[in-house]
Amino acid sequence: MRTTLFYTDTESFNFFTDQLEKELKSRGHETFILDLMNPAAEDPHSYINFVQFASQKIDLAICFDGMCVRDDLLIGIWDAWNTAVVDILMDPPLRFHPTLKKHSRNYFLFCCDRDHVEYVKRYFKDTVSHVAFMPHVGVIPDQNTEIIPYERRRYDILFSATYYNPQSKLAEMEQVFAENKDMRSFYHLMYHNLIEDSSLTTEQAVFLTLHQTGWSVTEDTLKTIFRCAEYVDWAIRMYQRERVVDTLAKAGAELYLLGRGWENHSSAKCPNVHRISDRIPYAQTLTYMADAKINLNVFPWFKAGTHDRIFNTLLQHSLPLTDTSLWVDENFADGKDIALYDLKHLELLPEIALGLLKDTDMSEKIIENGYRKVLRKFTWSNCADWILEKLGTGHF
Repeated sequence: MRTTLFYTDTESFNFFTDQLEKELKSRGHETFILDLMNPAAEDPHSYINFVQFASQKIDLAICFDGMCVRDDLLIGIWDAWNTAVVDILMDPPLRFHPTLKKHSRNYFLFCCDRDHVEYVKRYFKDTVSHVAFMPHVGVIPDQNTEIIPYERRRYDILFSATYYNPQSKLAEMEQVFAENKDMRSFYHLMYHNLIEDSSLTTEQAVFLTLHQTGWSVTEDTLKTIFRCAEYVDWAIRMYQRERVVDTLAKAGAELYLLGRGWENHSSAKCPNVHRISDRIPYAQTLTYMADAKINLNVFPWFKAGTHDRIFNTLLQHSLPLTDTSLWVDENFADGKDIALYDLKHLELLPEIALGLLKDTDMSEKIIENGYRKVLRKFTWSNCADWILEKLGTGHF
């Protein structure tokens, strides 16, 4: 097949694109990567070179978070060639309502959370005919990469993630609804509900809040409420990251933070909390992961989904310590091939983390079991196979 992939202003997505292109090429497919940031004509990924590639039929286009179906010109090209467009969502579908309503004709959507699949089926069944679940995947290290002995690793607990003050996201919401006090109150109550019950999905929290306020709304209004709930979705993510880091910091764990924004966290000045770097390329984070005994994960409110941080951690021969999801519960076992904690019982987290650091033999066994599982089932090679298989069978 002749396939187009895309570079955008999201560096991690560009890294994912490179991984997928390598897998497709290894299967004999012809590929072209179009840089949507509009580089100079002489750049190999420019629009000028894409026009040449598009002079023949393009069988497949693959992008992340709808990047290749937001432009009418590209939609026209896909429809002209009847191109199969694969859109891989790395974020909740509530952020992408315009794309879910308007896209190319032969459109296939993948979501990283089973609840997201049901959301699309429920609210966009008239415009999205093909939607399926696909888990995140991880990167297999180069075979010549030396594994750092567990006891010699530099970082006890590493957390690679961004941090924003949760209130800053709620403040953005308040600006959007500056003239609508009822909506401001609605989203503050919704945020409170998510704090009170961390098992709620964003969709469930909306319905609970509607019930509490006694509102009856049309489906169109409901979709608008979901779409604008993005601010609350961000705020609750950051609230839980804040709590998890604060809990470990207060317990005296040696915690290393990789990502922007952590200077604004309350524990930033604790002597046992260390900021490594602000922002680095995605590929470099894998090197840091490989030098950590434990890699911490806090799910971005994917209650039935996955996260690449877990798979990359295991492929880097490190131990993922994460809250859970329905999917994780079905596919991994705590203490066997993953280490879990509960957001509802964070008081137990320090004992879990420090115990894993102390019991080196157990941690290494968990890592080895998890590594074998991920290497077999959750790599970019698997991802390419899933895409090609779904397109070939039509089993969405």
